[in-house]
Amino acid sequence: MRPSPPGTPTSGVGPEIQHVARDAAPVGQRARAVRLPRMPGLDGLRALAVVAVLFYHAGLGWMPGGFLGVEVFFVISGYLITALLVAEWRQRGRIDLAAFWMRRARRLLPALYLVVVATLAYAVVFLPGELAGLRGDALSAFGYFTNWYLIFGDESYFEAMGRPALLRHLWSLAVEEQFYLL
Repeated sequence: MRPSPPGTPTSGVGPEIQHVARDAAPVGQRARAVRLPRMPGLDGLRALAVVAVLFYHAGLGWMPGGFLGVEVFFVISGYLITALLVAEWRQRGRIDLAAFWMRRARRLLPALYLVVVATLAYAVVFLPGELAGLRGDALSAFGYFTNWYLIFGDESYFEAMGRPALLRHLWSLAVEEQFYLL
């Protein structure tokens, strides 16, 4: 497919997004959710980011900057969310924020609830002394403000000595969700 000439409503985005923006639903029919085509290059970037983060957490000395994989996830997520919203704007002339948030909730909340509940159950059985601290971590995770909980508690994800708190890694999900608010 040829890109649109400059000045057309879809210029400024890649051809894969232009295609989505042109597929509008007929007037009077409920429009389907805007979808972007699969982008294999981004899948490869995600894989590299996952490996970098895993190696970093494994304490491998030759991967000291592996935590930067989280920033790669932020960039990919920011690009994809922005591309989806731009495509929706171009397709429909508006962005349905309620539908956007519902899609995000359906995608993220089941896994989040499972992780938090399973972690709490694990702590009840194997780490009962940590339950008091986990309460605040769980509430901040459910509210997507783990990063602020750590900041106001004068804690740092990276300065934890020994084993970090079981739900501490959810700070990155909180940052991502807060990006969506912007």
